[in-house]
Amino acid sequence: MSATLPRTAPKERSGQAARHGNYIDGEWVPAASGKTFENRNPADRNDLVGVFADSGPEDVEKAVAAAREAFKRWRAVPAPKRGEILYRAAEIMVRRKEEFSRDMTREMGKVLAETRGDVQECIDMTYYMAGEGRRQFGQTTPSELANKFQMSVRMPVGVAGLITPWNFPMAIPSWKMTPALILGNTVVVKPATDTPLSVVNLINALQEAGLPRGVVNMVTGGGTAVGAPLMNHEHVGIVSFTGSTTVGRIVSEACAPKFKHCHLEMGGKNIIMVMDDAKLDLAVDGAVWGGFGTTGQRCTAASRVAVHKAVYKEFMDRFVERTKSLKVGNGLADDVQMGPCVNESQRATVEKYVGIAKSEGAKLMTGGNRLASGDHERGFFHEPTIFGDCSAQMRIAQEEVFGPVVSVIPVGSLEEAIEVGNSVEYGLSASIYTQDINKAFTAMREMYTGIFYVNAPTIGAETHLPFGGTKNTGNGHREASVAALDVFSEWKSIYIDYSGHLQRAQIDTGE
Repeated sequence: MSATLPRTAPKERSGQAARHGNYIDGEWVPAASGKTFENRNPADRNDLVGVFADSGPEDVEKAVAAAREAFKRWRAVPAPKRGEILYRAAEIMVRRKEEFSRDMTREMGKVLAETRGDVQECIDMTYYMAGEGRRQFGQTTPSELANKFQMSVRMPVGVAGLITPWNFPMAIPSWKMTPALILGNTVVVKPATDTPLSVVNLINALQEAGLPRGVVNMVTGGGTAVGAPLMNHEHVGIVSFTGSTTVGRIVSEACAPKFKHCHLEMGGKNIIMVMDDAKLDLAVDGAVWGGFGTTGQRCTAASRVAVHKAVYKEFMDRFVERTKSLKVGNGLADDVQMGPCVNESQRATVEKYVGIAKSEGAKLMTGGNRLASGDHERGFFHEPTIFGDCSAQMRIAQEEVFGPVVSVIPVGSLEEAIEVGNSVEYGLSASIYTQDINKAFTAMREMYTGIFYVNAPTIGAETHLPFGGTKNTGNGHREASVAALDVFSEWKSIYIDYSGHLQRAQIDTGE
């Protein structure tokens, strides 16, 4: 029998970082191999955030077995009672919001204002899905036959395998976990190795709220050792994945042979379109926030800006000036406006694309360098970077960088801006800045994206509308809102004939 850690995951004690095991069947347990990995602050590599279980297929097997067993009981709990547990978890997170936000900034780097928003989104999603415990509406319709009643109801899928990213390490797990739970599914979650502590904090809130053992399980470790056996497991009924399009394709292929449910939320190359009648200060605010919020490490980041030639120079002057003024540093400092890249690999990717942009002839307007001295020497910092005079065909304007790099493309008309916007393989988010309602509605109709904004940047989704994209961004499903219920449930149509004799639909309907 494996050793167990304390039932509630420990926090720091005596100046030492806490050790965290996997959460399986209501207990914190070490990895079967005994191996661990360190989680360090990307703004200060001397800051050890925690030590986590470096797991493998054996741990996944135990977690899935626990989830399967718990499913028998959890699906029978009335949905309103499941909702009450989620509501209590949200209340706990409200009380611990600042603690969880600081943990998140330490482990993934974004500034405190943003991590507070991340935790708040988790809270909002948990409250929202708690309410679905008393809704989950189906349909009742008249039958074409006398003395017959019909309705539809939702059924849970079973064990949900959740593979979550590091950039929104509480919000995105909540997008997946809470709809799965309210419907009666059980969960095995694999958090990103860069941000496991935030998922630990979410699970602790659920545990404290009274979630029964085995209903939620967590296994930490790498994609090959944990993610692959989870998505290939025969008893996992649905896999929900957020990450790159390349890995998403692998997930889809793994799910296809058994026709298991598969939900994918992948890349983006989002555009802000600035028209000649736009309020430029507002548009610059949006471009700075959309391009450099979360250090550009969002699938919805505004990594492209198409600006009408009539206002191009004025916009660019203001955009560059604002960007140069951004303070980059440790996100725990109140005056810092942009944090580090999440790890050295991500910073290297940013540097690679800076080199590609220069080789393609894009004009470097500001930034372009790593920050590695003084206050930045112990972190993975990179300057916020703008390239101007870009063409829509440049790789810097086509491929997802996932870092603080924005390409600015001059355009001559709304029609050209829309053409540029739709020219990439992704279709997540787009926005337009204009005072002309006709232009706004035209762009709203013509942009083939899952999300669209008017006079706002490409980031800022709320939990009560569907979230997701088209083309290589996703596979047709949506997260958040009631749309998430469709991901984690099956419809059952029910017919009740109380006529006392055989009635044949479409046949015994009379003339």
